[in-house]
Amino acid sequence: MRAKPLLVMLSGAAVLCLTVGMSRSYGLFLKPVTADLGLTRNVFALAIAVQNLLWGLAQPFAGMISDRFGAGRVLAAGAALYGGGLLLMAGATGGPSLMASAGLLVGLGISATSFSVVLGAVGRLVAEERRAQALAVVSTGASFGQFMFLPVAQSLIGAGGWSSALVILGVAMAVILPLSLALKGRAGGMGGQGAGFPYRAMGEALGHQGYLLLAAGFFSCGFFVAFIATHLPAYLVDEGFPAQTGGTAVTTIMFFNVIGTYLWGTWGGRHRKKHLLAGLYLLRAVSMVLFLLLPRTEESILIFAAATGLLWLGTVPLTSGLLAQMLGARYLSTLFGGVFLSHQVGAFLGVWLGGFVFDQTHSYGPVWTLLVALSVASTLIHLKILDETEPPQTPVLAAATD
Repeated sequence: MRAKPLLVMLSGAAVLCLTVGMSRSYGLFLKPVTADLGLTRNVFALAIAVQNLLWGLAQPFAGMISDRFGAGRVLAAGAALYGGGLLLMAGATGGPSLMASAGLLVGLGISATSFSVVLGAVGRLVAEERRAQALAVVSTGASFGQFMFLPVAQSLIGAGGWSSALVILGVAMAVILPLSLALKGRAGGMGGQGAGFPYRAMGEALGHQGYLLLAAGFFSCGFFVAFIATHLPAYLVDEGFPAQTGGTAVTTIMFFNVIGTYLWGTWGGRHRKKHLLAGLYLLRAVSMVLFLLLPRTEESILIFAAATGLLWLGTVPLTSGLLAQMLGARYLSTLFGGVFLSHQVGAFLGVWLGGFVFDQTHSYGPVWTLLVALSVASTLIHLKILDETEPPQTPVLAAATD
């Protein structure tokens, strides 16, 4: 018997609140960790970049296992890896141990406890007529987590230092275990012909024009959120503002992110998702250009942060919803995992290039310019998606859209 839709949505939102929320707080750890361990920003940024890359590389496989055997087991294993990685990161003594914990273990853990597994489970367990609303609510949980974890992490670091903060956050990942029960679904996804062969669905999707364009556009989203989450606080300090300004800016981003994610996700149930995605990416480019050209003040920083928040994770319910619309919901975990891999390659480059370019030039300017160009490119890419074509004429995906 299926779990009730409300329980499914709330459980999914709570899981993403914990896992994705924690993943966006690492910018707060950059300065204290590098100062205490005597590391450069590039070393810390590389560990977080590897985390983001592994998050993406493992997503399709986590999605396939979830589609084949259900999300519950995947979430439980991911929670153990995620929590263990944070505990080991708390005891890091240098670059190698930081890479093994924050990079390897946390990267694998979050891949099994975040978007593809959770959104795929929700997409399967909730009826089609409620899917857009459900994906919006669950994605909003990730947004709320990013807002909630920033002041929590900042308070924990201030009270007991970065190491003890990571211990507490690592133990908190155990909460995922009971939440996973509502998302476990049934083995083999939604059943029926072709169930149990998600790798075939991925192979067929790679021949679908819309799928490839979604993946290409999602690259710049990963670059955008990872660069800003990791480097914006340090960037503002370099610009002469106190550290509190960076913390306030990121908190503002995450507050407006809660509103923006729900709004974009809800609009996705009423309007063409590809047009909403194109508009979102274009607004990102415009907001960054204005931020870089206008005089830098406390007020302009907060305005930019609010605009960035409204445009932060709205891509997630729109992208997952468009995938389900074009290719069906049966293998949504697998298919979103593939698209999310592109997102995380962008995230890897956003984090790593930020640290590398700064260490080489003592400026983030070239990275901001690249980010604007990527956002404009994503606008054009999404406009080319053919979202009103017939269902895919391939065995597995055609069955999934029935």
